[in-house]
Amino acid sequence: MSYAIIRTGGKQFPVSEGETLRVPTIAAEEGNKVELEALVVGEGADAKFGGGKVSATVVGHGRGEKVIVFKKKRRKQYKRKQGHRQGYTEIKIEKF
Repeated sequence: MSYAIIRTGGKQFPVSEGETLRVPTIAAEEGNKVELEALVVGEGADAKFGGGKVSATVVGHGRGEKVIVFKKKRRKQYKRKQGHRQGYTEIKIEKF
């Protein structure tokens, strides 16, 4: 089973063909194909480093779970509460 390591949104993800995963938001419409930079393609002695491309299809967009950011300085009557939901794009890996 071969795999690739892709980089998108400042993060790296190990992927294999047919896999669906969530990556940071990509500016593409649902159903469109996108090309992602591959750092490594293959495995073992057959691995190729750098210069590879991985084709993927955008399945959908969404927003993750809410994360609460709470800041407090004790004895200073200072508190701040803020929520955040990170956006994501769900992609299906087609081929390397």
